[in-house]
Amino acid sequence: MPTVGPRWESLACDDAAAESLAAALRISPVVAKLLCQRSLSDPELADRFLNPSLDHLHDPMLLADMGVAVERILRAIAQKEKIAIHGDYDVDGVTSTVILRRALELLGGNVIHFIPERLKDGYGLQPVAIERLHADGVKLVISVDCGIRGAEAGLRARELGVDLIITDHHEPDTALPPALAVINPKRRDCSYPDKYLAGVGVALKLVQALCRRAGRDKLMPGFIKVAAIGTLADVVPLVGENRVIAKIGLELLTKGPHKVGLRALIDVCGLTGKTIDSYHIGFMLAPRVNAAGRMSTPDIAARLFLADDEALVEEVRQLALQLDGENVKRQEEEAEILAQAKKIVTTDPDVGARSILVVAGEGWHRGVIGIVASKLMDAFHRPAIVLSIEDGIAHGSCRSFSRFDMLGALERCAHLLTRFGGHKQAAGLTLDAGRIRELRLAVNDVADETLGPDDLMPRLRIDGGLAFREITGGVAAGIMSLAPFGAGNPRPVFAARGVEIIDGPRKLKERHLKMSLKQEGRIFRAVAWRAAERHEFLSEHRAALDVAFSLEQNHYNGNTYVELTLADLKSSGA
Repeated sequence: MPTVGPRWESLACDDAAAESLAAALRISPVVAKLLCQRSLSDPELADRFLNPSLDHLHDPMLLADMGVAVERILRAIAQKEKIAIHGDYDVDGVTSTVILRRALELLGGNVIHFIPERLKDGYGLQPVAIERLHADGVKLVISVDCGIRGAEAGLRARELGVDLIITDHHEPDTALPPALAVINPKRRDCSYPDKYLAGVGVALKLVQALCRRAGRDKLMPGFIKVAAIGTLADVVPLVGENRVIAKIGLELLTKGPHKVGLRALIDVCGLTGKTIDSYHIGFMLAPRVNAAGRMSTPDIAARLFLADDEALVEEVRQLALQLDGENVKRQEEEAEILAQAKKIVTTDPDVGARSILVVAGEGWHRGVIGIVASKLMDAFHRPAIVLSIEDGIAHGSCRSFSRFDMLGALERCAHLLTRFGGHKQAAGLTLDAGRIRELRLAVNDVADETLGPDDLMPRLRIDGGLAFREITGGVAAGIMSLAPFGAGNPRPVFAARGVEIIDGPRKLKERHLKMSLKQEGRIFRAVAWRAAERHEFLSEHRAALDVAFSLEQNHYNGNTYVELTLADLKSSGA
């Protein structure tokens, strides 16, 4: 929670449409308004959103090149050809690798996998990897979560007589790589209705098509729960098929049973027996999986997910503990680099005075610069590029918000870059370290064409007013029916005016604040995360505050009670 609060922006709502939807679905008016604000005023669409099922998944054959890919894979299985899955080192890439490898093995395939190591192998599908797999006797390579800009790797595969199938979700280049099949809903010639699947979502569509052809549709739930981890970790919009995958996957992760590897990971995260939600994935489970690719080798995480022999329970637990340890190292490394990066922003006007923050450091760990970029963006509300310099080469990770197309900006700076790719809001790049200043100037020239001071003002989306007297267990439960929350389906935030602090604020772990709030006789407990620096302000204005909050359902001793999570507070009338 920033010391200077964001601008509150209230969303409009068609009250008549919300009233009609509430009557049609017999849901609370609060939930109906939230659905209408999410463009779900049609009762059938709203009901599908609230009650997703596997039947709502689209026909995978609608994806361009899917038929070609399925036929080639089934032929490779029938002829006992060696197949390799080429993955990527983040959660999305690891889970993609795992579900496709497991599916092909269950269908009788002779399968291996290869996940590049960040520091040794670099990013994406490379010709050297194709050569290595070909030397190992591989006849068919299937990429997951990478490859859409791997033209050189495609050419090398063709030269060696290796068939290449690319599955990816990143933005394509002008021309597709030369491959037997390229499955990516973002292909300009692909009419698939869901364009924003995670990499694991695209891999899941291939698994779905293979299972359907083999008459093994009953295998799908086991793949869905692993796909949910990758989908939630990759921060794709949680609507359409992504919502189906995430919501059903979370239910299956909570319910179990699980293979020994996944069970060990859930246990090390302290989630055994708990209702697993998107927070648990994003802040507990996914960081441990990601830590393998960031700090050592992603194969630790892949081996953990693939383990299914109960005799290996102790060995698998050691892998889970190793991930836990790598995550601790990641946190320490990240904190140190973030502190250095913030110091650069606040002390160097050539960096801090610009719309796009471009910071660089010698030897910064490349495994954490993406997280640092995200945290810089959150702290300064500006897109950020964080560069690690090693042997004269700068390796960068970029993060942006919806009002600035970072990938488009990099395309306009392509003459400065050795390599780049990714999404509009998250991308990677490499360039000669001597050209960092040129990049800073060039990317800010692009930003100055589209971003003004108003775009760099922090904003807080307010879904509507909600007086304390309107808050009930039923309303809270109805709001939770919209979960999982995330990109494309943010957790609803409400506003209440003229609120009094009657107990607290008390500091929690010197970082957070706990308090009790009262409005017109109703009292709720509330917590403001990372808001300790506002203790004095809240103590001074405790008698009359406007609060922005979301609702949480907490469970204790068999009882459920509603608590408020505070997004912002300001003096009433300010």
